[in-house]
Amino acid sequence: MRSETEKTGAEPGDRASASSLLDEALAYVYPAALRAVATVGVADHLADGPLTVTALASRAGVEEDSLRRVLRVLATRGVFEELGDDRFGLTTVGQALRSDVPISARQAIIMITDRTLWQPAGEIERSLRTGGSIFEDLFGMSFFAYIAKNQDTAAVFHHGMAAFSDQENEPIAAACDFPERAVVVDVGGGHGGFLLEVLRRRPDLHGVLFDEPHVVAGHRLDTDDVKDRREVVSGDFFTEVPAGDVHVIKRVLHDWDDDRCVTILRTCRQAMKETGRILVIDAVIPPGGEPHQAKTLDLLLMAAFPGRERTEAEFARLFATAGLRLSRIVPTGTVLSVIEATAAETP
Repeated sequence: MRSETEKTGAEPGDRASASSLLDEALAYVYPAALRAVATVGVADHLADGPLTVTALASRAGVEEDSLRRVLRVLATRGVFEELGDDRFGLTTVGQALRSDVPISARQAIIMITDRTLWQPAGEIERSLRTGGSIFEDLFGMSFFAYIAKNQDTAAVFHHGMAAFSDQENEPIAAACDFPERAVVVDVGGGHGGFLLEVLRRRPDLHGVLFDEPHVVAGHRLDTDDVKDRREVVSGDFFTEVPAGDVHVIKRVLHDWDDDRCVTILRTCRQAMKETGRILVIDAVIPPGGEPHQAKTLDLLLMAAFPGRERTEAEFARLFATAGLRLSRIVPTGTVLSVIEATAAETP
């Protein structure tokens, strides 16, 4: 009797390879389902305990059978738990889908899966063939021009970025080395979540939040413990930034190409004191084939933005072009590192 290999010409591992790759190709259904339950707030309705699909669909205002099928998929990923009797509950992993927990991922998930990022990701083949961002081909303008003209999308992006940062701000702030009584300028600091954490940890510091006017309008720095030690300034970091002892640039440079990154760094270089420092807080792509979130995010940046995630060598080149020197890289226990730059020595 002939073996399976003799019948088909296939090796034993071929079928496993095909099966594995098909599973990978179907994996996009998972974030689509995750977006669906995040958007309609399913997890909030499960905060007090499991519910039947009938009760949950009624509270969320969605169709019962469709909800059951979505929850069934997400239960295979450990987000929900299928308990029998047509009941589902939240798992420990799923708790961050709630909007009322201290660190919620809900808005970040809605941002990551928004059509402005989802659609370019689905067209990565075009980026592969032509090089660079395809956002303008799809939406008629650059990403940042688009959100400047679309308030709803801008709100999704800025609230999503704030939520994205909330789970990492505390360990990153702990890893940063600030001089005593320093003025810390958070360049492109969004709603100020990171600066808020810095000021709470260090009562001797003064903070300046700097971003575009429509962004800083939603800042979070009016809490009683920091409002007397902060300033909120609006402007364009391509032209000028406020003076300070330490300039922080968190999750900004990866949005831009090398030339514009150098421009941002130069404006900070001009505004910092002689003994000042620039702290770029971004992912540093590690060598080798191990998984790292920055490698995945880099493809999203490739498709939708003019930017990229960078290696240590690429950061060093940016700094050198901007008249700076990479002095050290400090790990933070998150996917981001603190990449510290000082003024380069002049000949």
